[in-house]
Amino acid sequence: MVLDQAPSAAGGAGPIPDLRRRFNGVMRRFRTGGSWRDLPGEYGSWSTIYDRFRSWANAGVFQNLMEVMISEAAARGQADLDLVSVDFTVVRAHHHAAGMRGDPELLQELEKAADEEKGLRERRR
Repeated sequence: MVLDQAPSAAGGAGPIPDLRRRFNGVMRRFRTGGSWRDLPGEYGSWSTIYDRFRSWANAGVFQNLMEVMISEAAARGQADLDLVSVDFTVVRAHHHAAGMRGDPELLQELEKAADEEKGLRERRR
């Protein structure tokens, strides 16, 4: 058997996928924040990279990887688990919300609450 061939599920031979290149493609996509279609060709077909990502995500590979990395760092005393948080949230208003008119009484209450919160933060310093 040729080294770059592996048995497929049907018993035939097929090329061994370059998983490192595909993993790097997934990481590049999330590091840059671009779309899957914007991945450079050096990582392979964007749809193949996306399919591999979905497969890994559904299998819990990324969750497991994160848990192992955190536990290894914690075992060496290199992680403050109080600070561990991975979140990338973007909230956008609907385009119809531009120029929305609010209840003046509600706006005054919100401004008052914001001022009180600001005063509390300044007293803590």
